[in-house]
Amino acid sequence: MTSVDERPVAEGGDGASARPMLAGERGGFVERHDLWSPAQYAAAGQLRRVIDEVGLDLVRFAFADQHGVLHGKTLTREAVPGALRSGVTAPSSLLLKDTSGRSAFPVFSADVGVGVEGFAGAGDIVLVPDPTTFRVLPWAGRTGWVLCDVRFPDGSPVPFCTRSLLRAQLDRLAAAGYDMTVGVELEFHVYAGGLAPTSAGGQLLHEEALDRLDDVVGLLHRGLTGLDLPLRSIELEFGPSQLEITLAATDARLAADHVVLARSAIRQLCRRAGYHATFMSRPAGATSASTGWHLHQSLRDRATGRPAFDTDTDVMAHYLGGLLAHAPAAAAFTTPTVNGYKRYLPYSLAPNRVVWGVDNKGAMVRVAGAGSDSGVRLENRSGEPAANPYLYIASQVASGLDGLRRGLDPGPAADSPYAADAVRLPASLGAAVDALAADPVFAEAFGERVVAWYAHLKREEFARYLAHVSDWEQREYLDLF
Repeated sequence: MTSVDERPVAEGGDGASARPMLAGERGGFVERHDLWSPAQYAAAGQLRRVIDEVGLDLVRFAFADQHGVLHGKTLTREAVPGALRSGVTAPSSLLLKDTSGRSAFPVFSADVGVGVEGFAGAGDIVLVPDPTTFRVLPWAGRTGWVLCDVRFPDGSPVPFCTRSLLRAQLDRLAAAGYDMTVGVELEFHVYAGGLAPTSAGGQLLHEEALDRLDDVVGLLHRGLTGLDLPLRSIELEFGPSQLEITLAATDARLAADHVVLARSAIRQLCRRAGYHATFMSRPAGATSASTGWHLHQSLRDRATGRPAFDTDTDVMAHYLGGLLAHAPAAAAFTTPTVNGYKRYLPYSLAPNRVVWGVDNKGAMVRVAGAGSDSGVRLENRSGEPAANPYLYIASQVASGLDGLRRGLDPGPAADSPYAADAVRLPASLGAAVDALAADPVFAEAFGERVVAWYAHLKREEFARYLAHVSDWEQREYLDLF
């Protein structure tokens, strides 16, 4: 069965110029502002065919906000052609909220305070679907899923679209002659009903303990592979109730999309099966180990396609030098929550100093893969699993590019990373945001407005945390004074 709107292949024969709409449906927002590539038009045509052939009733149109959390609308199949033609509107205030969902800017004032017009009155933004990201959900009957970029109603870019921010940094990297490959190790907790533990912890990669979670393993395998995500492994981690997935290394743009989709999928799959999955780094009771997101990165020479870190040690050294030089400021992106800073502990499999090491998992950046088939890569171990993947990866590109531009020296490798005489990673989200505001490289790379917007959101979040009276304070002071 084919879509009644399937268009003939345009002259040229490869289908790249096929349009998903009838002639009378053209001229919408996407075409008027030239927002799709030929490949996206072709993917939109395929999307329409899949909807008919599979019999989908609903499609979720979603974008990743500043926190890497998906927001959007679910449309009926009848509404999909219009959404492909003209996008989907949503309140612009979604980009002005902290992690509580509270607007951190005066959205109903004439001047919202972000230095960008288009946000006053919580007016609309337009979610522009990227048809190349379309998937059929394995766990939600007759439902599809597509990721979106964000534009203003006049077609101009929204500077706070984090997916677009990553794309801009990768374009800068391409202009310098390199493409980026990213591999993902993403840890998380899975609890049974009532947040009961699902594993005892203390037995890393214990096969029988993982076998006891075979229903969860099978659930995640079916769901993630059903989404066509490049799942490599599901592993038992060291801490109680901790699991890890690894995703095959791929282009950085795709890797960021994969993380957004995988996190949302894992939470939805587990919830439907009576479990609770969380990417919060250190939930209460996680005493032995916190969860992290280890981001493996390497560069490819655009001219030859060869791994740049294998063939040119200076490229790797200078890129590494940039990662280290800007690590305190980049922490605001790699570790964007209050909770994430509670994992920067010595001898914890998480770093606490800005150092690098050769295959040393206590270092912030681990140089790995020498002599392997996959080639040399840099593994940044400072990130938390809640990080917005677009901003996390973009921060690495901006840091590494500055290292390449200035020929930065990473210094000697650390043999004892927890005892090294080195700069400490920020002790709190507030300290990381201060470091971000003081580092001109990110203002230059992302734009001053973007850094100011993000810093304001995170300062508001941190201020709410400081104002909260914790259980620790209650226990410590109530009877003493």
